[in-house]
Amino acid sequence: MSAENEIPVAYEQLEELEDDFEDVELEMLRYQHKLSKDLYARREKVIAQIPHFWPLVIEQSPPDIDEYIQPSDAGLLMNSLTGLSVERFELPDGDPRSIAIRWEFSENEHFENRVLEKKFYWRNAKDGWAGLVSEPVEIKWKPGKDLTNGMLDLVRQVYKDEDAGNKGETEAKKKLKAQMESTGLDGLSFFAWFGFRGPKITDEEHKEATKKEEERRKARKEGKKTDDDDQMEEDEDEDEYEWEIFPTADDLAVCIAEDLWPGAIKYFMAAQEQEAMSDLDFEDDSDEDMDGDEGKEDPPSKKRKA
Repeated sequence: MSAENEIPVAYEQLEELEDDFEDVELEMLRYQHKLSKDLYARREKVIAQIPHFWPLVIEQSPPDIDEYIQPSDAGLLMNSLTGLSVERFELPDGDPRSIAIRWEFSENEHFENRVLEKKFYWRNAKDGWAGLVSEPVEIKWKPGKDLTNGMLDLVRQVYKDEDAGNKGETEAKKKLKAQMESTGLDGLSFFAWFGFRGPKITDEEHKEATKKEEERRKARKEGKKTDDDDQMEEDEDEDEYEWEIFPTADDLAVCIAEDLWPGAIKYFMAAQEQEAMSDLDFEDDSDEDMDGDEGKEDPPSKKRKA
């Protein structure tokens, strides 16, 4: 690059700006949570009086969510989902990006649980990585009704084995690998989402990494050169996603927390409008076919998007 085309702004200044933007976004999340908490409580009281509110919301869910719902998942969600809630459980003092998503169900043919809650913790790693981590959630499947075909139970066993210090090739890992290869992502049940784990980051590592990041930011603001600026390449871990049955579960969690949950009323109203339009079309068709069609069967009801 010639001297006349050299960038006059140091890259450290750009990184400092990125840090400041991130700080602002976090403050906005904290403030939004504070302002909307009572509104969500009021909304919960109102929608508790509306039958099938959450199934209708799921029915109109955006493509980023809908693409993961298999027909068998849709049947369960449409018939048995009774409640959904999102909580930024580490507030007021912790990170607002940590979220807990709680699903409530009525009695159904697939599992015994009435509540399934998955927590995602925002964590920093010593190699510079930052993101959401979780633990596999147990679903008590009824005999022959496991929508994940055993994958969720296997990923939980792998997680337990690793916690116990057994990181070699266990029987659970062999079975899980074979199951993942035979299933593929296209045939994956939505309920495999509960098996997401992410990198293993202890509380101690998170605290140390967070402190190190704060010191790095402080030094950068003071115009000091830090060793980390030359060494912030992430350590490549080939096994990071090897045992993930739902690798994009963290992205889906964010979509639920930042789109579906706050926009629930919008999606419910869209479902109502679609239902009204479908009924109107049905009435028009009935009027046109009134003469001479008494013996014909009624047309099928509209197909749900989910």
